[in-house]
Amino acid sequence: MDLDLAHIFYKEEDIPVEFSLAEQIDQRTFLSNGEMLTWTGQTSEVFSPVCVKTKEGLVRKRIGSYPVCTEKESMVALEAAVKAYDNGRGEWPTMSVADRITCVERFTEKMLEKKDIVVKLIMWEIGKSYADSVKEFDRTVEYIYATIDALKDLDRDSSRFQIEQGIIAQIRRSPLGVVLCMGPFNYPLNETFTTLIPALIMGNTLLFKPPKHGTLLHYPLLEAFRTSFPKGVVNTIYGRGNKIVPQLMQSGKINVLTLIGSSRVADELKKLHPRVNRLRAILGLDAKNAAIITKDADLDLAVSETVLGSLSFNGQRCTALKIVYVHRAIAQEFLKKLSAEVAKLKYGMPWEKGVALTPLPEINKPAYLTECLEDAKAKGAKVVNEHGGEFLESFFYPAIVYPVNSQMKLYREEQFGPVIPVIPFDDLEEPIEYLIESSHGQQVSIFSNNHAVISSLIDPLVNQVSRVNINCQCQRGPDTFPFTGRKDSAEGTLSVVDALRSFSIRSLVATKNTDKNKKLLNEIVRDHSSNFLSTKYIF
Repeated sequence: MDLDLAHIFYKEEDIPVEFSLAEQIDQRTFLSNGEMLTWTGQTSEVFSPVCVKTKEGLVRKRIGSYPVCTEKESMVALEAAVKAYDNGRGEWPTMSVADRITCVERFTEKMLEKKDIVVKLIMWEIGKSYADSVKEFDRTVEYIYATIDALKDLDRDSSRFQIEQGIIAQIRRSPLGVVLCMGPFNYPLNETFTTLIPALIMGNTLLFKPPKHGTLLHYPLLEAFRTSFPKGVVNTIYGRGNKIVPQLMQSGKINVLTLIGSSRVADELKKLHPRVNRLRAILGLDAKNAAIITKDADLDLAVSETVLGSLSFNGQRCTALKIVYVHRAIAQEFLKKLSAEVAKLKYGMPWEKGVALTPLPEINKPAYLTECLEDAKAKGAKVVNEHGGEFLESFFYPAIVYPVNSQMKLYREEQFGPVIPVIPFDDLEEPIEYLIESSHGQQVSIFSNNHAVISSLIDPLVNQVSRVNINCQCQRGPDTFPFTGRKDSAEGTLSVVDALRSFSIRSLVATKNTDKNKKLLNEIVRDHSSNFLSTKYIF
């Protein structure tokens, strides 16, 4: 195979018009306390991972800039969220579930109007293929509607009184307070909204910090947030996370921290809160998901799922397969087939039809991956696929590394990129011990056609990871399934229903079962004088 990486990049004038941005987006406003405030201070330039050919060589394409606000603006936004919540007495937390749903539906309609520009910004900001960028937008909208349906079901189940041991009660879910929401760059819309939307719809108020890579794509949605929700309910904060977030946490006014990112960062932020026992954390963190390919596996299936699992969006997914254990008896055949399948993947620019491998958004990622490869080579491994590890500017061609051992970076570190570490094993205890000793505990994939082998792995592994996949790659969906992790991989559970529970708490109103109290309850329900104490049925 000939690999001429210089030819994958385009000249500016050769980029197809239908995929180009009409103009650069220099954001100079942000949403705080119900207003789009003008920013005249420092800004951060946004350069795409897509490079363009110029007379000076390859240059990352500039697509815009955004505000770099200070602690002052972040604290003003925090106070707006605190005021909007008003100790649970604000308009939003006391609003009926039906009315909150109406607001979210209104927002979604306005969001759909911005689909074209948001999809293009996903593609340009993080290098995700256009087809996958469209999928991310559509999946996010589907998630919002599924969340609305789940909340309706939850509310219907709560729209009745229970009588137990002489006590009448109505049990519902109520909000927690102010939520600090920080999403990841790899799914900057979808993963962010899987926490932001349930937090919002349950009656919490928000501080939302967009990810460093994937900031601009949220800008077209700010007006929809402003006009769909009461003043101060949604507030955006911009700036360097290590500058503006610590003060927010130290204030003690953040009730819920939701972060999808690094366990190290999550630990540091939680420690800053003066009342840690009052802080709820919903975290999606590091993962080093393993594949275990036994000698009884369907090798072709194992190879195809490993390629998908390890290289979808260039391996930049928390659910990606990041280390592969293969039985020594079939290791060489597996490597041969795996190399052949990787060689079939189309590489190029994100707008090209059928492209599977695209440029990487993190500027230092090619250098880090190269460092991992050099470390592995120095300790006895080889890159077994042709052209593996070759890179140019922002593009890095996938590398299959074998045999990896415990002395190498790739054994423990989450590479979060297109490198596939492969380890041979003789005894199933070897991958089991790896997962036991690992600080990560999200998922694992088992490949085997032997039911006895599979069952012998299931029982120990369900106590190490949160999801065991049989003859398929690790993945998040369907969104109705619980998504979480053990050890350093997660805190809290996300799915359509679980997220609603994560961002709320069960509250109840109770009284003794007497005629006088029953009359009082009936009058409250009849007059619709309480949004909490209600038997309204949402259709």
